[in-house]
Amino acid sequence: MAKLSKTNAARLLDQHHVAYELIPYEVDENDLSATHIAVQLNEPIEQVFKTLVLCGDRTGHFVCVVPGACEVDLKKAAKVSGNKRCDLIAMKELLPLTGYMRGGCSPVGMKKPFPTYFDETCLLYGHIYVSAGQRGLQFRINPQDLLRVVNGTTADLIAV
Repeated sequence: MAKLSKTNAARLLDQHHVAYELIPYEVDENDLSATHIAVQLNEPIEQVFKTLVLCGDRTGHFVCVVPGACEVDLKKAAKVSGNKRCDLIAMKELLPLTGYMRGGCSPVGMKKPFPTYFDETCLLYGHIYVSAGQRGLQFRINPQDLLRVVNGTTADLIAV
């Protein structure tokens, strides 16, 4: 197998001496969903998390990392981030704001650090999967280590 090239996010984890595994998967341009990734990795969807960028009416931009099959509850996200209202950013804002494209947005190594909130279910697992900063590559990482590196907070973020 060809050696996987390190992403900026991976180099950042290396600087923090965090153990992780880079896991490649087959990209389907027509299906960038976490569900597709979970199937490719043969892992439960509950452990494959997606990174969403939101904007609040008071605090500006922040990040929510939620299980792949779930939707973020905007009311819960607003409350935990100190906002009255929030919404997902427009797709065209993602790359200029974070340095990442849709389907490859990692909570690690964005252009600037944003407040980051993980759904509390991440703590149920010894490892979770999040984007490694490019399409076709995931981190397999301990959620506690990930929370530490991005200075993340856990909360109930899932819409029921």
